[in-house]
Amino acid sequence: MSSTADAAPAATHSHGHSHSHEHAAHPQGTLKSYAIGFVLSVILTAIPFWLVMSGALPMQATAITIIGFAVAQILVHMICFLHMNMKSEGGWSMMALLFTLILVVIALSGSLWVMYHLNTNMMPGHDMSQMP
Repeated sequence: MSSTADAAPAATHSHGHSHSHEHAAHPQGTLKSYAIGFVLSVILTAIPFWLVMSGALPMQATAITIIGFAVAQILVHMICFLHMNMKSEGGWSMMALLFTLILVVIALSGSLWVMYHLNTNMMPGHDMSQMP
């Protein structure tokens, strides 16, 4: 019976090494990368907040600037906190991200295009105060 008890652990770990190396394939963040990400996130949030509160730029320029800072902040989060790069998972995570971005751009631009044309092509509304 002792041979059966000894055989069971050997069968489950027949390759002869530990599983600790499996976690090494996924890069873990260091305190430095988290600190850099935090500082950049605070800066990329504070500047647009200041632009809106101070009114330093015209409204359209402020909106475009905020969108730029938002894109930069997304990149900071993906690199510093999610540890995405071209090497992780053989580049498949980056390909999935690009595919998602393409779908989001298509959905957003299509929605904005439809809403713009609905707004410009709507029939004029009736003035209900003129009713007898």
